[in-house]
Amino acid sequence: MTGDVHFYDPSEGHGLPHDPFKAIVAPRVIGWISSRDADGSVNLAPYSFFGAFATFPYVIGFSSEGRKDSISNIEATGEFVWNMSTRPLAERMNRTSAPVARGIDEFELAGLTKAPGRNVGVPHVAESPAALECRLLQVVRLHDLDGQPMDNWLALGQVVGVHIRSEYLKDGLFDTAAARPIMRAGYRADYAEIGEMFQMLRPSA
Repeated sequence: MTGDVHFYDPSEGHGLPHDPFKAIVAPRVIGWISSRDADGSVNLAPYSFFGAFATFPYVIGFSSEGRKDSISNIEATGEFVWNMSTRPLAERMNRTSAPVARGIDEFELAGLTKAPGRNVGVPHVAESPAALECRLLQVVRLHDLDGQPMDNWLALGQVVGVHIRSEYLKDGLFDTAAARPIMRAGYRADYAEIGEMFQMLRPSA
């Protein structure tokens, strides 16, 4: 393949009107995380760096740029819940990203219903098609190539409970397309929704 390529070393700047990193690593499932502090106050916040890391057992994680309330809460209680963010819930999810004072209940702020946890003491978003209850495995502060600590914190949790609203189960399968999950897709205000799904089996040896 031939053609011009824009290359840059991130340490020297990207040379573009806006940093393209988050637009390249996209779309990204939103880490809509509910947590509770040691005094029982509940927090709900979205994170754009989120992923699944293992299936036996299930392990998920999210990264916080800055040591935010979610990280402090999870370290204090050892529990959190991931809530699926969907197109019908997008505006309410976005309201939970507001930089409000510690102790403000984002569930109430966004008009969302708390559903109690089964295996953790943290509530989840009742309106969400699916939620994953987690117990903390570890919180890792990231370091750069020079060994310098970054203001980025990775929380990894093992899933100990799965909630699926029954209307999204079709013939025993979770209907991802019907749930309409949304993802972060690049620049400051860009989001994506699944437009098409297709199947492709892994080739045999």
